[in-house]
Parts: sequence; structure tokens; C-alpha cells
Amino acid sequence: MVIRTTTETAKEKKTMSKIQVLLIEDNRFLREGIAAMLDDHDDFQVVARSADGDAVHQLKKKDSLPDVVLLDMGLEKADSLELMTLLQHELPTVKIIAMDIIPDHIDIVEFVKAGGSGFILKNAASEDWITTIKAVASGEKVLPPILTHSLFSQIIELALKNGKQIPADSINFTFRERQVVDLIAKGMSNKEIAASLNIATFTVKSHVHNILEKMTLNTRLQIAAFVNKEGGT
Repeated sequence: MVIRTTTETAKEKKTMSKIQVLLIEDNRFLREGIAAMLDDHDDFQVVARSADGDAVHQLKKKDSLPDVVLLDMGLEKADSLELMTLLQHELPTVKIIAMDIIPDHIDIVEFVKAGGSGFILKNAASEDWITTIKAVASGEKVLPPILTHSLFSQIIELALKNGKQIPADSINFTFRERQVVDLIAKGMSNKEIAASLNIATFTVKSHVHNILEKMTLNTRLQIAAFVNKEGGT
């Protein structure tokens, strides 16, 4: 099976009904934005949207099941990989696309091993969303150009290198996220943070994903650099 990047064009079909999409994303504004983008396109229909996968049980009662699931890999209240396993059990014909900021290689390997069909960067252009979903729906495997950073991320990284500060009060961290940020700055691993805060490792991983998303950064090192520049959160 051919593996393609999101910059390649999906295979065209002579006839294609609307691709039915289930959207699972716990950021409400992002969830509504993605749904609106897809619903505006003639080839897609968002049949359900959810913050944590509850829509799966609702869909089983309907005649129209999704062709593709867009799954947030950084869910705050659920383990995304476990939810993916549930989706494959409940909806065995569905194809799953993971959504993330900048997925690391471990995330990609785990997702592929679990049977995932594609990745899409949350800050990707709308054309990449369209081609990725179409390609996966047609049976292809799609990986993102993970070495390509968004322009906004490059601007922030440059600002950190040049010593320019980003106002801490402009980032709406939760109390737990602030704790995780501080521990990342101390060089702790996810397992060490989990032990320190008495929470599950996958919960820490979800917090890290959310922190990166809010800061529009790509790596834990950038989080630490931000904290050091700011003198703490």
C-alpha cells in the first residue's frame, strides 16, 4: 500500500458520494471550525462531533455510519489510542485519521501499529485537510510532512532565540497545565511528572499536547525555553 504525504493529490474517483466524517476533538472552537470547513465542502458531511467519543454510541443507532474518523491525539479526558481501539471494534470498517500539532516519531509508530490510516497537522492548510481525508477514504495511508513547521511556530521559536518574551497572561493555562509546564522546565519526563502529580502517564501526555497547542510550539524544549525566559508561569 502506497504511503503518501499531505502535499500529494488524492486519487480521483469517477463517482463519489459525500464522505461521512466523525469528528472527535475536545477543543470546542477547533472542533466547530473543522466541522464548518468540512461541511462547506461538497464532498464531506460531518455526521457527528464529540469531545471524547460519546458520538460513537449514538452513531451505532443510525443507518449512516462514518467513513472516516478525525481523532484528536491529545484528548484531555481519554486515552486517544484506547479510544481508537474502541472505534475499530465498534466501527470495524471506519478509517481513522489522527489530528495533532507536531506528532513525534513515537506517536506515529504507536498510531500505525494500532491500525491508523493517516495523520493531519492541526495547523495544516485547508487543502491538506481535504486531500488527506479523500486519500484515506479511498484506502491510502497518509503521513504528514512532520519536519515542516508552521510559519507562526517559526516566528515564536525565533522570538525565544532572540530573547523576546511572549506574555504569559496571553496563554490560558489550566492549573494542572501550569504544574506540568513547570515540571517540564525542570527536565522531568512524562513518567516522572505523572508520579509527581499522582496522575496517569497518558494524562500527562494529553496535557503536554494541549500545552504545545496553546503555545503553538513543537517541542518540550521550547516549553522549557519559554518558562526560562518568563521566569516561570
